[in-house]
Amino acid sequence: MKKFLILLGLIIIGSEVYSFDIVYPKKCNVTINAKSTFFIGSSDTPLTINGQEVPRHSSGGFAYVVNLKDGSNTFKIVSGDECKLFTITKPIIKTYTYTSPILKLYDAPKSAYVTTENAPLRSTPIDAGINRMSHLQRNILLNIDGEKNGFYRVNLGDDKFGWIGKTNVKFCEDYENAPAKIISEESDFSGESYKFVIKLNKTVPYEIVEGDPMVLKLYNIEGNDTYTKEFSLSGKKPYGYKGKYEGTDFVWEIRKSPINNSKHPLKNVIIAVDPGHGGYEAGAIGCLGDKEKDVVLNIAKYLREELEKRGADVIMTRTDDSYIGLKERVDIANFADASIFVSIHGNALPDGADPNKNSGTSIYYYYDQAKPLADSLINTMTAELGLNNDKVRQASFAVVRNTNALSVIIETAYLINPEDNSKLISDKFQKECAKSIANGIENYLKSIK
Repeated sequence: MKKFLILLGLIIIGSEVYSFDIVYPKKCNVTINAKSTFFIGSSDTPLTINGQEVPRHSSGGFAYVVNLKDGSNTFKIVSGDECKLFTITKPIIKTYTYTSPILKLYDAPKSAYVTTENAPLRSTPIDAGINRMSHLQRNILLNIDGEKNGFYRVNLGDDKFGWIGKTNVKFCEDYENAPAKIISEESDFSGESYKFVIKLNKTVPYEIVEGDPMVLKLYNIEGNDTYTKEFSLSGKKPYGYKGKYEGTDFVWEIRKSPINNSKHPLKNVIIAVDPGHGGYEAGAIGCLGDKEKDVVLNIAKYLREELEKRGADVIMTRTDDSYIGLKERVDIANFADASIFVSIHGNALPDGADPNKNSGTSIYYYYDQAKPLADSLINTMTAELGLNNDKVRQASFAVVRNTNALSVIIETAYLINPEDNSKLISDKFQKECAKSIANGIENYLKSIK
């Protein structure tokens, strides 16, 4: 019996398996056009990359930056008895002379109409950045007087112009694009919003400008070319607004701020909680192999519990591992008439950055109306969770750009930073994170006057 136990012990020791995994780069032979990249993974034993010892977190996770030279770069990764070889090719970029696109003006303006829903009307002919003036509905009529860089120039009158992608419009040669006429105006402040209805004889491009006062601009109007409607919130910040055509009537609604309930500020507030990614879209992969879609779903479920416990009405864009498109997420929030939209994510970085130098919580918004909510969330979360404040930023992301609610994306922490990753996969931290997000929303609502 004694000999059997000794033999069994030797077999167990001899067959011990150490965990060693590289989650990024995803393949052993890849092309990366950057001056540097990083290896993300985990190991239970000390490891080296090209002979250099790699620092490991207590969880076993690691993030290690390597420089890339032009051409082929070979990396030998050794952990215990295991060895993996990676070949990363940095392409040699040929220099070329850039020719700036030239504006081509037409001999005469052309009539056109919008063919896609929510087509961006931009202030510049660039398909990126914070340059969207509005999102136009299908069939809105436009006056086109030129083209540049894949865009048509939209003449808005009063020497003002916008730009719309060529794929979003179609010309209608048999239609004379005469200025529109305003038939009448109506307003109704009796409900949960300040509502204005401007009746026209046809649709025209428009813009809503945030500020105090808020300003609605309808372009290509008979007489003065631009119709302007101002509405002051008397120092208050907008609490969500929307503008759209119903037939040829333009309806502009500004949601009224909720009555401040100091004891139960979340009571009856409709909040859309959006766990990022899902299904085949895994999102970022953490050092230990955890997927963003799973981590953020857990946080979102805890957040729903926390918000409902405080009296909020919560709408989830997904409750399981399903793929949900960006438009569908927006539609879910808008259909429920949510006043707050919170999209939960875990952060990552592109090649050329250093995961060890980037950590903590960052929050993104698009419309200025959402910035006070973003500020409240990041201040609350970083204070309560002890995370680095990775700043509030304005960015043009679809889910915060197209929702009518106060909309933010919360990058809870960095999945590819070993310290952040070890926290994000902890059930205890996920619950604390959800509670902190709820506190941040609550603090924002308490601040509304």
